Amino acid sequence: MRTRSLLALVGTTAALMVSAVSPASAADTVLTTGGLAGDAVAAGDVLNATLASGTAATFRSSATGTSGISCAESAFNATVTDNPAAPGTATESVTAHTFGSCTSNVFGVTGVNSITVNNLPYTTTVTSDGVVTVSPQSGSVIQTTVVLRTLLGTINCVYQAPSISGTSSNADNSINFTAQPFTRTSGSSLCFSTGYFTAKYSPVTNGSQGGATVFVN
Repeated sequence: MRTRSLLALVGTTAALMVSAVSPASAADTVLTTGGLAGDAVAAGDVLNATLASGTAATFRSSATGTSGISCAESAFNATVTDNPAAPGTATESVTAHTFGSCTSNVFGVTGVNSITVNNLPYTTTVTSDGVVTVSPQSGSVIQTTVVLRTLLGTINCVYQAPSISGTSSNADNSINFTAQPFTRTSGSSLCFSTGYFTAKYSPVTNGSQGGATVFVN
């Protein structure tokens, strides 16, 4: 009887230890939901975000200037392809990136018809120290086509970049891009030669887990 009691105690203790360890192991991945001690984001989960409240996505003609295009709406969707143990680098595939409600203050431009992100999907990496890098597929480039209405008619401005970088923050579950340069590869002189992209997306959420906020570990 004493032996069975001891065995039962050992079994109960082991079960408690397993239940205590399981949440910690989930939080050992780079991406988690609900908090730094939350559930691990699974490969295949779809993350999404819109612009942070009160901000705009901008394409400026200079890194610190105010001339260019401003969009009140922008959003992205990204599918997680790898979420390793932290510290490490998680990988995502950006399948959609949209812009809307865009205006321009460039002289000679009367409106913005559309902004289209080309050559999707893009590969995005997120490191444990918060560095976000967006890269094209092998042999391709990041490309955005801007269609403008001008005094001389409609023009297409095509901009390209080898990659862009941003930062993530757990304070507001955000991804922030600041003055990332895109070079004009085609379009008239009304298309500025270099477009500097700035946008803050917050909060980043996991649509596959009920919209829980995403944290970087």
